[in-house]
Amino acid sequence: MSRDDKRIQAVKELIENLFPVLRNAEVFKGLIDVLVEDIRSRCPGVEVIVGLDSRGFLFGPMVAVALGVAFVPVRKKGKLPGETFAVEYTLEYGTDRCEVQKNSIQAGQKVVIVDDLLATGGTMDAACRLMEAAGAEVLSCLVIIEIPVLKGRDKIKYPIISYIS
Repeated sequence: MSRDDKRIQAVKELIENLFPVLRNAEVFKGLIDVLVEDIRSRCPGVEVIVGLDSRGFLFGPMVAVALGVAFVPVRKKGKLPGETFAVEYTLEYGTDRCEVQKNSIQAGQKVVIVDDLLATGGTMDAACRLMEAAGAEVLSCLVIIEIPVLKGRDKIKYPIISYIS
């Protein structure tokens, strides 16, 4: 097993171990508090937290409530009602598509995109392109875990906040 393979395996184990954080209310609240304070200090004027399907839904709504701003989900193809903006993106094994409801973001709104993991960057890049299509201003992309060896950061043109890499 190469050094990079070992690092990727270690991150996979860390992701699996992220769920115990959710079962410990004090630790989970501490994590949310850190995310909220970072967004407050680094992204003044944020109006919307955008959470990526599906683990961005675990953190995004709680962060949005704590900040007193809206939460908007970005979902996989066909999961949202009504009219949507859609973007296709490339995965390691094919393509996928993500969507956001057209009326959920107003042109000019300042958004922070939240997810648990930045790996190859495909999903985060697609979410950024969706926000651009909606006319939003992306202030930052926030992830709990980043796998630097996969160079996902290189695909993202916006600032990235990550905590574990």
